[in-house]
Amino acid sequence: MTTTQRSTATRTVGEGDDLITYDVHGDLTQAAPDRPLLLAVGSPMDAAGFAALAERLDDRPVVTMDPRGAGRNPTGTDPVTPEQHAEDLHRVVAALGVGAVDVFASSGGAVNALAHATAYPQDVRRVVAHEPPLATYLPDREVALAACEQVRRTYEQDGHGAAMARFMTLVMAPGELDESFLDRPAPDPSAFGMPTGDDGSRDDPLFRNMPACNALELDLDRLRDLGDRVVLAVGEDSGQALAARGARSVAQALGAEAVVVPGDHGGFMGEVYGRPAGRPDEFAAALRRLLA
Repeated sequence: MTTTQRSTATRTVGEGDDLITYDVHGDLTQAAPDRPLLLAVGSPMDAAGFAALAERLDDRPVVTMDPRGAGRNPTGTDPVTPEQHAEDLHRVVAALGVGAVDVFASSGGAVNALAHATAYPQDVRRVVAHEPPLATYLPDREVALAACEQVRRTYEQDGHGAAMARFMTLVMAPGELDESFLDRPAPDPSAFGMPTGDDGSRDDPLFRNMPACNALELDLDRLRDLGDRVVLAVGEDSGQALAARGARSVAQALGAEAVVVPGDHGGFMGEVYGRPAGRPDEFAAALRRLLA
């Protein structure tokens, strides 16, 4: 698929810890009621992860953003909640001044986008929430949330490498978790290419968002009121991993089914962060259909 190079302007909203950095791809005047601006967001993944998608959706302006505590934004060590992210999304939409937007959000960003749509339904025309790693509606909710807390505790005690090894073990687990999962020996960070030492830093946005990101209690009634303006999406190659199960469980709680899209958890991504490309051409085509 041929991609179009468009102008990109970097903007910010807020200041101090509330500073949010975002990039406007294309001309804001191209936004139309039936083809509004698309806001693409993750968490903790920053704007770079959505560059391939922005290039391929050249029929409308696209905004990619760095979520709170990540990318070009100020770092910190305090926990971050979906409610804070929802306020950040609202501030970005207000600053853009183009009316209601479409939202494509993935992973933790999908959790935050659902919180945003609940709090500010006037901000959005449609929300595609791709694989939100919510444990709230899973049958193994208690074990999954305990495992998330275990990851957070490991980060506080032992640092990034040890916590990332636990995190990878959790998100790669193929299906429901039982109590024995919590009793497994701590995984070796080197097996995941992670350092075994502790550099003392505690500002990683991934772990600052846990477990609040995974434990959010959605206002299901308000989301149901939005009808087909909210779409849950799951990658066809994601199997029974935690985020895929989260997407299906939220869809079921809303009385719907998750839509299957190409690829896995990173199916929309190009070659970025040192990882191979997903399937951005196919993903962009599928997203166009969902937003039509």
